[in-house]
Amino acid sequence: MNVINEFINYSTELIINGGLIIGIILIILESFFPILPLGVMVALITNAYGLLFGILISWLSNCTGCYLTYLIFYHLSKKNTHKFLPTKVKEKVESGTQKFKKISLPSLVAIITLPFTPSFVINILAGVSKMSKKKYLVAIGIGKVFMISFWAYIGKSFIESMHDLKTIIAIFLMILFAYIISKIVSRKLNIE
Repeated sequence: MNVINEFINYSTELIINGGLIIGIILIILESFFPILPLGVMVALITNAYGLLFGILISWLSNCTGCYLTYLIFYHLSKKNTHKFLPTKVKEKVESGTQKFKKISLPSLVAIITLPFTPSFVINILAGVSKMSKKKYLVAIGIGKVFMISFWAYIGKSFIESMHDLKTIIAIFLMILFAYIISKIVSRKLNIE
């Protein structure tokens, strides 16, 4: 336990003393390399800069990384990169990406809001399927604020939090709230 406290104190001091840029870069890179622990980085930034500023910085960084990943795969898919696949595989890929492209905004937001959804996969699918930039940006903007808030508030292990009924209820309410907001935004902006 003492080692964990030392790590948290050291990491927090590092971020306070000029490491915020490193934290931001790591959160952006997490969108490309899902092995990086987003929850730990968000918790450390929040611990160093406070809840609201920590959530804001982490949210902006994560949305930036997700959008960059989306753009890369959006532009790669324009080059018809899967033309070299066997016909049956190519058909399945195209069918799957078209289904993903047609997912409703509220459903996409709900998926993004889940803290353990692999955002790397969502970013790639959105890019390859050529999902509209407007729909994708609205979805990550709404969904990621709740997902980042989850990591900022939790700051403890998944196993511990899943034994806490309050945490389970809070997760459910955040997903429900994100879904409702996305339904309203979907109607207002006419996004489907």
